[in-house]
Amino acid sequence: MDPTTKDIEGKPLPLLLQGNALRYGEGRVALREKEYGIWQAVSWRSYYDHVKRFALGLKALGLGKNDKLAVIGDNRPEWLYAELATQSLGAIPLGIYQDSILTEVAYIINHSEARVVVAEDQEQVDKILEMKAELPLLERIVYTDRKGMRHYGDEELIYFLDVEEIGRKYEREHPGEFEEGLRTLEDSDVALISYTSGTTGFPKGSLLTHRNMLKMALNLHAVDPKYESDEFVSFLPLPWIGEQMMAVSSALAIGFTVNFPEEPETATENLYEIGPHVMFSPPRVWEGLSRSVMVKHLDASWLKRVVYNLAMPVGYRMADFKFAKQKPPLGWRLVYGLMYLLTFRALKDRLGFAQLRSASTGGAALGPDVFRFFHALGVSLKQIYGQTEISGISCIHRDGDIDFDSVGKPIPETEILIHNPDPSGVGEIVSRSPALFHGYHKDPEATKETLRDGWLHSGDAGYINEAGHLICIDRISDLMRLEDKTQFSPMYIENKLKFCPYIVEAVVLGHQKPYVTAMICIDFKHTGKWAEDRRIGYTTYTDLAGKVQVYDLIEGEVVRVNRSLPPGARIVKFLLLYKELDPDDEELTRTKKVRRKFINEKYAKEIAGLYSERENLDIESVIRYQDGKTTTLRTNLQVRTVRSPEEYAATERVSWWQRILGSRA
Repeated sequence: MDPTTKDIEGKPLPLLLQGNALRYGEGRVALREKEYGIWQAVSWRSYYDHVKRFALGLKALGLGKNDKLAVIGDNRPEWLYAELATQSLGAIPLGIYQDSILTEVAYIINHSEARVVVAEDQEQVDKILEMKAELPLLERIVYTDRKGMRHYGDEELIYFLDVEEIGRKYEREHPGEFEEGLRTLEDSDVALISYTSGTTGFPKGSLLTHRNMLKMALNLHAVDPKYESDEFVSFLPLPWIGEQMMAVSSALAIGFTVNFPEEPETATENLYEIGPHVMFSPPRVWEGLSRSVMVKHLDASWLKRVVYNLAMPVGYRMADFKFAKQKPPLGWRLVYGLMYLLTFRALKDRLGFAQLRSASTGGAALGPDVFRFFHALGVSLKQIYGQTEISGISCIHRDGDIDFDSVGKPIPETEILIHNPDPSGVGEIVSRSPALFHGYHKDPEATKETLRDGWLHSGDAGYINEAGHLICIDRISDLMRLEDKTQFSPMYIENKLKFCPYIVEAVVLGHQKPYVTAMICIDFKHTGKWAEDRRIGYTTYTDLAGKVQVYDLIEGEVVRVNRSLPPGARIVKFLLLYKELDPDDEELTRTKKVRRKFINEKYAKEIAGLYSERENLDIESVIRYQDGKTTTLRTNLQVRTVRSPEEYAATERVSWWQRILGSRA
């Protein structure tokens, strides 16, 4: 049944859950979690009962309207039970990334004024207890996993199922009170405090209402349909608005099944087992998947490598036909059909994409190379654009109208304008829709700056092309100009670099400098495998990143990227960092966006070296671990000047002939 025909407009999310429980009962699976190697199913009726019992348990413990409850841990059914239960009481839930360090956890709990924290396991409970003195408003810690918790005697602690048991008893004493409470909820009530990624400082808490989240789900569904029979795998952190958009809002509105992996590390394997129909992930997931495919192809048998190398150009050509909105000639369709049978079908199956119908990416720009790669495989990947402040989405590609340079067209009831455009039409992207947030929690100044006359000022630079597609260039604050006024987007170049299977992260530099440079982080797993295959010995990440052979490998990838860039925007020098950028070191946000201002300060010596005549830099750096401990790392960094594409090609030809002559000798 099409959810747009259901009587769900204007309903708060807990009432959608109640409606699904009445409609589907025990007959349909709402949630599924892999536990101890077995997929455990939860029906819609059981989902509702868990939420009801936990809500009443919280009420008995003193949680009331407008109180705050924080959840921290991996994606589990208990997260959704806690979130919907909190909303059922008129209280407000919020999420904290499970890998957050202590200062981040403390900031969000105190800033939100959370009275209760639902923590998954002993690790998360220990985080909270360690800083209990810094959390004056916190009254209760509810844990969902009893392992290792037997000897904890803190009076604030209580087991999740014990809260449900309290709720069961409360219901016997107050029958019908839960249902009566649901009827008092309004769709204008705040449903969630969703904290932004915090690229420029501490994250801000966006106040999103039930109406915001439901409108977003229904308007997205209108142009990218989901169905009750669909399967979705929830493996990205639930504090991220993109995961809330799918696992909570859309799942409740449409009625599809949400699956939870056994562990974050098994997500890829569990994705293959479920074979989802719907997938929404940020660029880093798609980049990682493309890298894994390319590396596996390099390690395959010679026959599989030959077939792969024959198939990919055909796939790319068919993708280009699609992007140009041209019908492929019969010959190309026949050849692609053959290559699909020989290669692409198996690749999609191994990725878990055999049933994938709705594939989308958002949260940041996805490089065109990765985009073309998945379309070549036959995955109709779409770009989504939006912000936390607009409940996650304002634009998406339509079927048959995909342009990898754009982020698509606005979804229904959403308006997009370009504010203060320059002569070329580039300006700030502003938007408004029924999904627009009500402001930032306890931050009226930031609200006033971002929300003006009902329009969300994104801080992103972009323009609208002749086809009506929005082109998002970069953050306005991140656009760079060289000394000669040449303008370039560092994010665009970084995305092209990350298409390489051996590069996991890159930071492109050059603002007010004479030329463009880059600091690059190698992919330790894939680069390490490459080195082992060539019998190049190494010990640590730092050791591997310092190998001349690895520099040669990465230079080849930089040259590949330079060929596709205007001469003024080409990378002139690069270095390989001695460690991966890490959220624990405040170099990335929890959604893996680069904190450029912090990077510029922390790596000032390395950046200065890229713009000097030096070829080696002696570096001393403090490395911080998640438990707060630190160690000092001392190393020597190489600064590599990149050869021009022509010089590199000539050198490679000489080297190839030398290898031929050497083999004959």
